Amino acid sequence: MSIGNRYISAELYEYILANTLREDDLGRDLREVTGHMPESNMQISPDQGQFMGMLVKLMDATRIIEIGVFTGYSSLSMARAMRDGGTLVACDISVDYTDVARGYWERAGVADRIDLRLGPAIETLDGLIREGKGGEFDLAFIDADKENYPGYYERCLSLLRSGGLMIFDNILWSGRVVDPADSGRQTSILRDLTAEIGRDGRVVDVTLLPVADGLLLARKA
Repeated sequence: MSIGNRYISAELYEYILANTLREDDLGRDLREVTGHMPESNMQISPDQGQFMGMLVKLMDATRIIEIGVFTGYSSLSMARAMRDGGTLVACDISVDYTDVARGYWERAGVADRIDLRLGPAIETLDGLIREGKGGEFDLAFIDADKENYPGYYERCLSLLRSGGLMIFDNILWSGRVVDPADSGRQTSILRDLTAEIGRDGRVVDVTLLPVADGLLLARKA
């Protein structure tokens, strides 16, 4: 079962969950099922899902892009927070993992809000741009292959409306971004992208939170 925060003590994290987590049986069941899978570490934490759901409600986001579905906890959290009529375009390449997600979307009664696009996310995003969807989306959650984060950033900037929000997951990369000895490709990409977003004039607000493995929030000008 995936749970935890890498930057605070286990005791403090349990205190946070005990006092604020409102996860229901369906969400807990999905995390438990995912916890037995080989790549269970890709599952977001329950407090992260709850936080993103709150952002959806605060923004009244009705048009969302998700890049990286896995077994569906993040899309479940956001879709359940959307009001009726909203649409979440969910991008992934795995049939097996998204089949698990589909089952939980159905059980939660939000399958009609989720438009699953199987295939490379870059191609899906380019397709949305060609369809004239630029400037239509309220929020984008990016949690997929790190090599393509810069490409996702540029395309999501195009697809988001003014004031729209981008959320990048794993931006602290288990602390490796501050390890001078780590010159790995993925680490370098995350470092460079974080610095680029921090100074990009196309973004009016940016903040980096030590939630889960680090969430970078950037609001489009």
